[in-house]
Amino acid sequence: MTLREIGKSVSDSVVKRVGRAASRIQESRSLTADVLESDEAFLVVFDAPGTTSSDVQVRFVDDAVMVRIDRFREYREGYEMRFPGRGLSLDGRAELPDGADVVPGESTATLTGSGELRVRLPKSDPVGGDGTTGSETADAPTDA
Repeated sequence: MTLREIGKSVSDSVVKRVGRAASRIQESRSLTADVLESDEAFLVVFDAPGTTSSDVQVRFVDDAVMVRIDRFREYREGYEMRFPGRGLSLDGRAELPDGADVVPGESTATLTGSGELRVRLPKSDPVGGDGTTGSETADAPTDA
């Protein structure tokens, strides 16, 4: 083995380790989210770049929107993975304000082309009261 080959081998090893470490750091951080409110609903917006609708799971548990994203890397013919820096399994949680009364079963989740995941939770009817409480667990359908 030549000195050049040894140098390339060491370099490749360092790049892969740094990439894996960057990926693990990204996976350990919670997805960032904004919680917005209108008269009719709450809107929770997560940053979810590089995600497809089949990668996303959305749940409403204990007055919080919980998101799990399991991304997959596409195989690119003729290319070798040199720096695997993007996290593959990402989680996020956004708490709704105290006293928020929503209808989890009527919520929607939409993934935009720019990589935003928008979860809309309609508010319960304060006058009629439909019997739902904010402590129900429900899966939100995900639209592409």
